[in-house]
Amino acid sequence: MAVETKEYRAEAKFQRVSPQKARLVLDLIKGRGVQEALETAAFTKKRIAPVIHKLLVSAVDNAKYVAGEQGTDLDVDNLYVKQALANDGPRMKRIRPAPMGRAYRYQRRLTHIVLSVAERANSESLVTRVDEPAAKAKPARKTAARKAPAKKAAAPKAARKATTAKKARKK
Repeated sequence: MAVETKEYRAEAKFQRVSPQKARLVLDLIKGRGVQEALETAAFTKKRIAPVIHKLLVSAVDNAKYVAGEQGTDLDVDNLYVKQALANDGPRMKRIRPAPMGRAYRYQRRLTHIVLSVAERANSESLVTRVDEPAAKAKPARKTAARKAPAKKAAAPKAARKATTAKKARKK
């Protein structure tokens, strides 16, 4: 029987960074405790890191507020980053001057960042253990196919004539 935990979200939309760059920072904090994630975001040297730090603080504040409104107990020390997403936002089309009066088009990407935190149940541990199967089957080794020896190429006619002429002179 699974224990249902409440998730608390915070979103930052239309951020001026590509989703790929935002995911670099989000992957660092995903699955970590909130305090550790805040420290990681504070000391990461990426331009989007302060935005993610602010968003994480907002998610924790949302959790405190909702728990207070509902009258439930919330242990902030038990919160962890459950989900951290960087989705594509709309793209801004721009034009850059090019040689000979032409123009190159390029796109500035925007990102929608979604962070959700949840309270870690006491039974959940930080480290999950994977049980290995008892009988490991060894994969069959493939034998290398042996190549047939290369056939000797026939010598050109001129070279054969020259060798036969040398043999005739020796006799």
